Amino acid sequence: MGAAGSARRCLLWSAVLLLILAVDAELFVADLDDSFKDTRQDDIWLVDFYAPWCGHCKKLEPVWNEVGKEIRNIGSPVKVGKMDATSYSSIASEFGVRGYPTIKLLKGDLAYNYRGPRTKDDIIEFANRVAGPVIRPLPSQQMFEHVQKRHRVFFLYVGGESPLKEKYIEVASELIVYTYFFSASEEVLPKYVTLPEMPAVLVFKDGTYFVYDEYEDGDLSSWINRERFQGYLTVDGFTLYELGDTGKLVAVAVIDDKNISAEHTRLKSIVQDVAKNYRDHFHRNFQFGHMDGNEYINSLLMDDLKIPTIVVLNTSNQQYFLPHKSVESTEDLVQFINEILEGTAEAQGGDGILQRIKRIIYDAKSTVGSVFKSSPLLGCFLFGLPLGVISIMCYGICTADTEGGLDEAQASKKETSGRELTDEGTEEEEEENHENSVEPPGGEEQEQKAILEKKKD
Repeated sequence: MGAAGSARRCLLWSAVLLLILAVDAELFVADLDDSFKDTRQDDIWLVDFYAPWCGHCKKLEPVWNEVGKEIRNIGSPVKVGKMDATSYSSIASEFGVRGYPTIKLLKGDLAYNYRGPRTKDDIIEFANRVAGPVIRPLPSQQMFEHVQKRHRVFFLYVGGESPLKEKYIEVASELIVYTYFFSASEEVLPKYVTLPEMPAVLVFKDGTYFVYDEYEDGDLSSWINRERFQGYLTVDGFTLYELGDTGKLVAVAVIDDKNISAEHTRLKSIVQDVAKNYRDHFHRNFQFGHMDGNEYINSLLMDDLKIPTIVVLNTSNQQYFLPHKSVESTEDLVQFINEILEGTAEAQGGDGILQRIKRIIYDAKSTVGSVFKSSPLLGCFLFGLPLGVISIMCYGICTADTEGGLDEAQASKKETSGRELTDEGTEEEEEENHENSVEPPGGEEQEQKAILEKKKD
């Protein structure tokens, strides 16, 4: 009785806890329906468009509940909601939802897509950044120092009204989903900042600053899109996807972060050194960083890349470059990068027809392998059942053809035998008739004798 009672109490408390969590989630995350389209205009909404059957959506759900709770606790004006995009597909289509989950911040007539990591802190930072003004003014040097400590990368416009400021506001409206944009007067800047001319646009990152030069850097939007990353990054699949918009080649040291051997740490240090000390030479064409492990890079290159090593990726056409010799120093890496710029380094991979076919085959093999690795029984069922059905169908088709062939052969044989028997019977009848029609030997002589006898009489 005691054990049974304890078990019942545990189940009861678990049910109560689940109920509390469900109610708690509903308090901070609104479950939206078709009336949302008409009522949203007066508020700023952060919405998760999901599908009930989507695995990634289910994984995001607890994170989303934490986002809703945190945003409410910090007093943000942003409201957090979720919508079943399969039940309200027309509304989801109006907002440009094409996959699940899709996170959007809706602000007036504008809809901003979130494309960052699906973590609580990253989503909340996105919401706070986009919900606020596109250009945030910095009225004092103290405020500037506060912003510099808080943000690793941010852009700043310095000066009064000008065509450059209009362009800056236009670009900021588009790229606010990625980074912060500020404005200030020249007096707010620290003393170490010197400007060649006014007005100016600067980016602060990596412990220093860089000034936009229209003649050297080209279009302002392209420059901001290239410079919104730190000079050296920890690279993963999402970062590579984002770097694809910059048009830069990505030079990465592929290492094992847990391996503290000299070879792994040396390659990482070499890439960091080139990123820092050769920025003026390479920053317009290259992004630098390191990647932990070779699993993702192997799937990208469709090859087994041994670590530690250095690889340079062209995310625009899926080409990559491998050094023809071991990189032992900063000078070796600089030489390798210069060979790529000069076009003398051998490019591998690409997006040609053969590579696409290879990609299809590789992805198919990887999918089958991962299924069998994670769940052998499921793999046997998914792939064994269709193969079994196909085998049975093939066997049935083959045996049906064989039996049909035997039946035809037997029928043909019987028909031939019948014809032979018929021919033999016909021949025998003809012989009998012929024998009956032929007179026996000596018949003519007997007939003559009979005639002579009659004459004598």
